[in-house]
Amino acid sequence: MSHQIKQFITQNQDLLLTTLKELCEIPAPSHGEQKRAEYCRDWLWKHGATTAYIDEALNVVYEHYCESETPVTLFCAHTDTVFPDTQPMPYVDDGQKIHCPGVADDTASVAVLLLTVKYYLEHPHTASAVLFVFNSCEEGLGNLKGIRHIFKTHGDRIGQAVSFDSELGVINDCCVGSHRYRVEVTTEGGHSFEEFGKTNAIAVLSNIVSDLYKIPVLQKDGIRTTYNVGTMEGGTSVNTIAQTASMLCEYRSNDADCMEQMRESFFKVFDKWNSHDAAVTVTMVGERPCSTTPRHKVIALRDAASAVIEKVTNRPVLFESASTDCNIPLSLGIPAICVGVNHHHGIHTREEWVEKASLAKGLEIAIDLARSAYNAPTDEEKA
Repeated sequence: MSHQIKQFITQNQDLLLTTLKELCEIPAPSHGEQKRAEYCRDWLWKHGATTAYIDEALNVVYEHYCESETPVTLFCAHTDTVFPDTQPMPYVDDGQKIHCPGVADDTASVAVLLLTVKYYLEHPHTASAVLFVFNSCEEGLGNLKGIRHIFKTHGDRIGQAVSFDSELGVINDCCVGSHRYRVEVTTEGGHSFEEFGKTNAIAVLSNIVSDLYKIPVLQKDGIRTTYNVGTMEGGTSVNTIAQTASMLCEYRSNDADCMEQMRESFFKVFDKWNSHDAAVTVTMVGERPCSTTPRHKVIALRDAASAVIEKVTNRPVLFESASTDCNIPLSLGIPAICVGVNHHHGIHTREEWVEKASLAKGLEIAIDLARSAYNAPTDEEKA
């Protein structure tokens, strides 16, 4: 670590922890990130990034040396959490760990990225052209709305992308695509005693779920494919033959061909149970694309980042597949990786925590990655 970065981290340790605590106290379910976005924008204004702004997708955007025609590097972290809560969630600092739902995914990364911006505001000569984004709607049915919008507004300028959203020492260098559906069954229903025997929407939906879980898991070298039913609801009362029942389900894979096979298998089940007395309606509510980026471009970015991370952690970097904001740039042919900047446990549970001591290492990695970010070559240079 350079003396300059070491000194900055030491001087800003308390600010990093205070910022994380204040962020955790602002609920931010997907599509409800307004207050957290305002906090990030105001924080940036306070520390000198006076041109930071909130766009129509609730992304907070700060362009650092992005005025030239040179391609820029995107660094992002998502402001939403997986939890639907609209009231502040319990925050506990036990001295070693910070416990709070959403603290690691991805609130700590947001805090680290804010401090990274502060570093480059104080040391502007050390940074390349960098687009800093605190984006919305990464989780669940947010369907990557925030990062999709960034690539609509800035995509022609972005040469590569790095998302902070994983475990310290891990790089997600391969994206997992997914299709998500709301499935609703509608029947005539009726009184549970007087009209016993009529088709029950919950029973039909249960049969659909049973058949989905009979679909064999696709096997292919280096490929992982999964599926899941996440929620079910329906019915009126214990003495009513259910007229409606619905569920949310998905399948995932890091291979486009497997995604298509899963789509065919799922719709065979949906069509099987669609009848005159049980209408099955299927609506796609989420789609995360697979990668179309040439693998060698991703590996070049991954290896450059690995060198930085290994210097900080003193350990080999692990490479894993994941579904993150990087799905969007990778689907557009733009090299992208997801990098972890904290140690944590219990992601997507209310027992989630982050290790306090890991945050300084994460900040060092983030600063170093931004400092070493190279400008992507132009088409002429590639030739």
